[in-house]
Amino acid sequence: MATIVKPRKAASVNPLKSSTPLGAALAYLGIDGAVPLFHGSQGCTSFALVLTVRHYKEAIPLQTTAMDEVATILGAAGNLEEALLNLQRRMKPRFIGIASTALVETRGEDYAGDLKLILQRQPELADTRIVFASTPDYAGALEDGWAAAVSAIIESVVAPWSPTVTSFQQVNVLPGVHQTPADIEALRDLIESFGLYPVILPDLSGSLDGHVAENWCPTTQGGARMEEVAQMARAVHTIAIGEHMRAPADLLGSVTGVPVTLFPTLTGLAANDRLMALLSRLSGRAVPGRYRRQRSQLLDAMLDGHFHFGGKRIAIAADPDLLYGLSAFFAGMGARIVAAVASTSNAPNLDSIPADSVIVGDLTDLEDAVHAAGGADLLVTHSHGRQSADRLGIPLMRVGFPIFDRLGTAHAQTIGYRGTRDLIFRVANLFLGQMHEHTPDDFGHVPSAHTIEEIVHDSASLAAH
Repeated sequence: MATIVKPRKAASVNPLKSSTPLGAALAYLGIDGAVPLFHGSQGCTSFALVLTVRHYKEAIPLQTTAMDEVATILGAAGNLEEALLNLQRRMKPRFIGIASTALVETRGEDYAGDLKLILQRQPELADTRIVFASTPDYAGALEDGWAAAVSAIIESVVAPWSPTVTSFQQVNVLPGVHQTPADIEALRDLIESFGLYPVILPDLSGSLDGHVAENWCPTTQGGARMEEVAQMARAVHTIAIGEHMRAPADLLGSVTGVPVTLFPTLTGLAANDRLMALLSRLSGRAVPGRYRRQRSQLLDAMLDGHFHFGGKRIAIAADPDLLYGLSAFFAGMGARIVAAVASTSNAPNLDSIPADSVIVGDLTDLEDAVHAAGGADLLVTHSHGRQSADRLGIPLMRVGFPIFDRLGTAHAQTIGYRGTRDLIFRVANLFLGQMHEHTPDDFGHVPSAHTIEEIVHDSASLAAH
C-alpha cells in the first residue's frame, strides 16, 4: 500500500493539474449541439479555451459570462442571463452546460436560484436544455469537474425508471475524462459487436474525433444526444470507467435502478477479460472471434515487450485514475514505479498504486522525487513535462491533458486488448530509441597507425623474452 504524501508548499512552481471547470467543459463537449459556458471572468475561459484548442486541434465553442469588477461586487445574475440569451439567439444550441468558477463560488452567489428565475422569465430558453455544475477551481482538478458535469446532466436530464421502458439491448457507458475519443469509439464498437446498444455519456468520439464537417456549425457536432440520455433508465446495465466516475454512476443507479459495474481501468489483460465476460453475460453471446485473436496478439506483445520493460524505472505524474491505470500497466510488465505524483487527493485508489509513495503535487515534486530515487528511465506525463524530461535527461511519454506538441492525440487508443498491445509497443519503442550502435568513440581514444605498429613490436619483443 502506497503512502500518500501531501507537501505543504505556498505555491505550485510547475503545475500538473488542469482546472475543475475545464473538466466540466470537456464533459459538456461530449453532448451533441452543445455550448459550454463558464460563469466567471474572461480570463478564466481564455486559458481553458487555449489549452483545449491546442490539445484537440479543433474549434472549441467555449463561452463566458464575462464577469467584470462591477459584477463581482454587485452580482453576476445579469451577466448569466445576457450570456444565455446571446447564445440562444446567435448559436441556437440544443444544450448549454454551465460551469462555475472560483470567482462566482468565492463570492457565494445563489446561481441555482438565479438560473431558475432566468428560465421562468425568458420563455425563448424553453427549448434549450440548460445544466449547471458547481466546479470551483480551488476544489479538485480535471477529473472532479468532469464527474460534477456528468452528475449534473444525469440529475437534470435522465428520467426515472419505469417498468414499461426496459430494453435488454441497451447498455449505458460513463467513460472517464482520461478516455480519448479513440478509446470511446473502440468501446462502442466492442459493445455493438455483442449485439448491444451503447448509450455513452459524455461521448467525445462523435464531437472531438477530428473530422471535417460538411457544414460549419457553431456548436458541437456529434456526441451524446439528449433524447437518448433521457432514456438511460431503459438500459440493462451501466458500465463506468475510473473511480472519479463512481459518484455519477451511483447517482444514475439511484435514479434509474440500473445495476452498475465500475472498472478502475480498461488497460491490461485482466481488466479486459473481465469486460468481455460481462458483455458476454449481458448479451448471452460468446466473445467474437476477432477479440479472441486480439487477446492472443496482446499475449504475444507482452512476451515480446517484457524484455524492454523489466527493471525499468518509471516516473509518472497524472490525474489519479490515469496515474492508477498507467502504474498498474507498467508494474504488470515488470517495470518499477520510482516516482508517482497525483494532481489531486480526491481519489480513493491512490494508496493502491504500486509505488512506495504517491505525492499529491506538481511537476517540480516529480523532478525532486526522481532525484531522490536516484534517477529514472522514462518520464510519463502531459506536454508540460517536456522541460522536466530535458533537465532529467530522460525520454518523455506524453499522456493525459494537455498534449499540444504532438498530433493525433484524439486517435491514441489505450483501452481494450488492441489498445494495450499498442501501448506496449509504444513504450518499448521509446526504450529502443534510446539505444544506439557502438562506435570506436564509445571506448575512448583510437590509437594511430604508428602507435599500433609500436604495440605489435612491443608484443613481439615480450614474446621473444
